Amino acid sequence: MRVRGLRKRYGTARTGFKDAVAGLDLDVAHGEIVAVLGPNGAGKTTTVEILEGFRDRDDGDVTVLGEDPRHAGRAWRARIGVVMQDSRDLSELTVLEKVRSTAAAYPGSRDPGEVIAAVGLAEKARARTRGLSGGQRRRLDVALGIVGRPELLFLDEPTTGFDPEARRSFWDLVTGLRDDGTTILLTTHYLDEAAQLADRVVVVRDGVVVAEGTPETLGGPGARTPVVAWDDEGVRRTERTDRPTAAVARLIAAAGPDGEVPGLSVTRPTLEDVYLSLIGESTIDTEEAA
Repeated sequence: MRVRGLRKRYGTARTGFKDAVAGLDLDVAHGEIVAVLGPNGAGKTTTVEILEGFRDRDDGDVTVLGEDPRHAGRAWRARIGVVMQDSRDLSELTVLEKVRSTAAAYPGSRDPGEVIAAVGLAEKARARTRGLSGGQRRRLDVALGIVGRPELLFLDEPTTGFDPEARRSFWDLVTGLRDDGTTILLTTHYLDEAAQLADRVVVVRDGVVVAEGTPETLGGPGARTPVVAWDDEGVRRTERTDRPTAAVARLIAAAGPDGEVPGLSVTRPTLEDVYLSLIGESTIDTEEAA
């Protein structure tokens, strides 16, 4: 997948135009899981819908599985799987009937029963879709997206409504799909999900990519530098340092006979901390101590 200069704007000449996507570049390699992160309104869903061929773009070059989604036909669509952010399917079909009918549309599809079990709906296989809870319908959406054994799978907030056990079972399923050669583009608000699944993380803000890298390297070499914090006569002090043990030893030595340092803590920024700093919502003070 290759995206260059993607733009999508909304509005009118009278009300003014707003860029939902403002020149976004993105690459996804075969067999890679890429997680796209960003705050609400960053342009993630609009970008994914353009890549899926469900929404037109205003500018930019887009190639997905060797074709432009804007002009791709049924053969191309049979090669992709889509789990949209919101589905309101309230049909009278049962879960098993729904998954079977979708599987029949794809050559080489997965076994419907195995897929239903994998998303935690085995006990609801004979239940009508109309009677499912919101979380159960979300699991059904995932089943429908993966049953065709797609070459490329789009997952837009896939585990919303999943309980912790179901989420981890789904993570195992996604990892297995990747190991079988499926390319996966994932959007999620769960940072632990991105850290668990993604080979690479892309952070989007205001319609453009502001950072990308592996979950371990996102934000650059200094982003995970530990932060030592302590209280100094009622003032909170912090120091970012590659030698936190030495910094703590220095503070203890300066603390006097009892060696107590009020409020002492050593924190290594997590993926969530790095992400929040990239979108301008950092909760960790990383300024050097005076």
